[in-house]
Amino acid sequence: MRLVFLGTPFFAVATLERLLEAGHQVLAVYTQPDRPKGRGGQLSASPVKEAALRRGLPVRQPERIKAPEVLAELAFPRLEAMVVVGYGQIIPQAIIDIPPLGIINVHASLLPAYRGAAPIQWAVARGESVTGVTTMRINAGLDTGDILLTRDTPIGADETAAELAGRLAPLGADLLVETLAGLHSIAPRKQDDALASYAPILRKEDGCIDWNLAAREVYNRVRGFAPWPGAHTWFRGQRLHVWKARPAGCPVGPGTVLSVGRRLLAGCGDGEGLELLEVQLEGRKRVVAEAFLNGQHLEPGEVLGEMKK
Repeated sequence: MRLVFLGTPFFAVATLERLLEAGHQVLAVYTQPDRPKGRGGQLSASPVKEAALRRGLPVRQPERIKAPEVLAELAFPRLEAMVVVGYGQIIPQAIIDIPPLGIINVHASLLPAYRGAAPIQWAVARGESVTGVTTMRINAGLDTGDILLTRDTPIGADETAAELAGRLAPLGADLLVETLAGLHSIAPRKQDDALASYAPILRKEDGCIDWNLAAREVYNRVRGFAPWPGAHTWFRGQRLHVWKARPAGCPVGPGTVLSVGRRLLAGCGDGEGLELLEVQLEGRKRVVAEAFLNGQHLEPGEVLGEMKK
């Protein structure tokens, strides 16, 4: 099939590569422009751009996908369909109308659950036990198009969002190839908007830990928000990142931080403790809890963050 591929993040790379392995012809790859990255602010290519260049595919990086000149160039001769995986811009109706077989999207949730930009992170952060991938035909709404195929998978009790993404990417790639193979026979299904939930783009403040939450809820957010925005709190006026944690299985007063047998424990709103395994004070290196305790003498009654009234 003659296709145009639109994608940007690492999650989309598996789909691009599977399309090529399955014998599809990718006429062009559209991805976001190179962006500044790191402290030096050097321009960095997207993972999809890097993968496309390795494969010798033409790459286009318009600032605005809906610009008139982009609409004109997307009308490739004998184009059959487009594939979108985490492109990063809303696809306008004028582009949706171009390919005869429509635009097929791979979304990392079981739609209509977790529509939006960060379905993997929010599914983990909200303690879901099952998720999956969906292929759908894009329409003008936010992940509201007709469902083509789905594939579900359990979320491990200790699985992080990054680990889950690593499993969902190839699952979505295989489902997309299966979808294209059966595109003429698959019966699309309308989404039930009454069952919809949302996974908005992550903000830095989403990672701020509310110690009034139950220990399991805080733990889920630590798993869901690593590596970005990262779960963080405040310790003696400094930002403290919590990179790894686990339920401690013992009672600790809400918000209290203490050392018990060289274990670093923090109390949550349900009175249960959360063991902090790897932390990082602002401007310092990421360390295991024991190293943190070696450098910090905890005083009785110290608390983390600010408890809400």
